[in-house]
Amino acid sequence: MSQLTLLRAADYPRMPWKNGGGSTEEITRDGGSGLDGFGWRLSIADIGESGGFSSFAGYQRIITVLQGEGMQLQVDGQPCRPLLPFDAFAFSGESQVSCRLLDGPIRDFNLIYAPQRYRARLQWFSGSTKVFSAANTLLLFSAQADLPVSISGQPAQQLGRYDCLQLSGNEQLLELETTGRCCVIELSGVSR
Repeated sequence: MSQLTLLRAADYPRMPWKNGGGSTEEITRDGGSGLDGFGWRLSIADIGESGGFSSFAGYQRIITVLQGEGMQLQVDGQPCRPLLPFDAFAFSGESQVSCRLLDGPIRDFNLIYAPQRYRARLQWFSGSTKVFSAANTLLLFSAQADLPVSISGQPAQQLGRYDCLQLSGNEQLLELETTGRCCVIELSGVSR
């Protein structure tokens, strides 16, 4: 049986970074406690200065700049393209990663997941959007105020900036409709 949960940005708990260099607002996760044991985790981080990222061996990461001018990552010694707002970038959690801020502090959005346990798909949308998904877990993250969301078989929702709608335990093909800037994340368990 599927469960729909509306997560409000004002309620996200703040946690220290694994490397102690800052803090993160945790949006949601599938389990575990602290920085251990989760299969996937969604969060927002504030980066005030250039520096290193925490290591998450055994995980994949997808990062997106939400606010600020952007950053340039260096992954395992190789410079990457500049990451501008709403430009997602994937890398291995065990890579040695550092960032150089392009022009002042930024706020970023992070999906970290264990690929041996989950398949993940992350897409940013702007404007009128219709998505069909049969993922076990569906997350819709709002990057604007007053985002209308409709998911087949569920009551219509109105999300504020950085709110997240989480549908867990899905076992059917769903139609999701919204209008505005948002991120849709689909997570499904890996069959063994």
